[in-house]
Amino acid sequence: MILPYRNGTGIRLRRITPAGAPSSRLEQPMAPVGRRSSGQCYNPGVMKAVILAGGFGTRLRPLTLELPKPIVPIFDRPFLYYQTDLLRQIPEIDEVILSLNYRPDRIEARVGDGTEAGVPLRYVVEPEPLGTGGAIKYASAGIDDTLLVFNGDVLTGIDLQAVVRRHREREARATIVLTPVDDPSAYGLVEIDDLGNVRRFLEKPSPDQITCNTINAGIYVLEPETFDRIPDGTKWSIERQYFPSLVERGETFVAYVDRGYWLDIGTPASYVRAHRDLMAHRCAAGPFVGQPPGTVYRDGDCQVAEDAEIEGPCFLGAGCVVGEGARVGAESVLGAGCTIGPGAVVERSILWRDTLVERQAVVCDAVLGERCHIEHHAEVGPGTVLGNGSTLAAHSRTPRC
Repeated sequence: MILPYRNGTGIRLRRITPAGAPSSRLEQPMAPVGRRSSGQCYNPGVMKAVILAGGFGTRLRPLTLELPKPIVPIFDRPFLYYQTDLLRQIPEIDEVILSLNYRPDRIEARVGDGTEAGVPLRYVVEPEPLGTGGAIKYASAGIDDTLLVFNGDVLTGIDLQAVVRRHREREARATIVLTPVDDPSAYGLVEIDDLGNVRRFLEKPSPDQITCNTINAGIYVLEPETFDRIPDGTKWSIERQYFPSLVERGETFVAYVDRGYWLDIGTPASYVRAHRDLMAHRCAAGPFVGQPPGTVYRDGDCQVAEDAEIEGPCFLGAGCVVGEGARVGAESVLGAGCTIGPGAVVERSILWRDTLVERQAVVCDAVLGERCHIEHHAEVGPGTVLGNGSTLAAHSRTPRC
């Protein structure tokens, strides 16, 4: 059965598992919890948030073969938490719903009920991949409250309060966040008029078709009453089907153009860039906020030999060991429990927790998953990405990528 209970920031719903059955927070959609007056375009009170976190993370493989993208670490914190930090800007949000499909058990085991993330969480698992539109409708079943939706791979410093304010001032049926790009030919574009109304979508236009440089940033404010056009249990795209239907029907569909930091972290290159941007204060989030340039950030006790060379900015997770004569260069990240042996070198690389780099080994411009073992005198070259538990034998080299 389902019981209401209080959990800090608001009332949530908890599924009570029958005796003898396995306990889990993974659920089907709940019964109605929202409230809306007849004919009202938006609810100025309670809101819900949905994070679309069901993707397979194929562009980040092999890093995501065991670890779903929402809990891939940025420094030593799940990426998902950078999004929940933003959602905490909106006090009206009383629940964050994670729409999941790929390895939801791993996400639940790491994130739990949201206490560490600072928001009340609920998990909804798609029975099969439903596309972005289908996933939103499935996750929000029974909810009438205005929804704030995040794609699960967006790192941004956006002012969400301003986005919600625009949605309410315009009494919009839907609001989409757009971000400008330098090369509009590489993206699908969203064209708006002088009042910020969305006029049309251009899928990777030819040079003579380009009329703007704004793209979908993967953040939306939506009214659930518009979801009636999305068929139940059907794969449906919010970008290619739901949004164009709003334009075709002449409904109030507005844009909020954000010119601040925005990054899709879905590839190894952009994953690395996210860390470097956070260290350089290009995005105001994470442990380097408020730190002076060149900070060596230690997230707990570390053992660093007196003659080891540590160049900032870099990040040392709790329990790291850096041996005699070793070097950890700028823009490097060592996850918790990493060991860098005597004389070893780590340059501009990201090492996930419990990775061992033995004596005189070199890791340069690479990403190494959890529990990797780089044996002595081995060399990991630029562009290398190793999955969890990988071993590189002594004196071996990876090719430059």
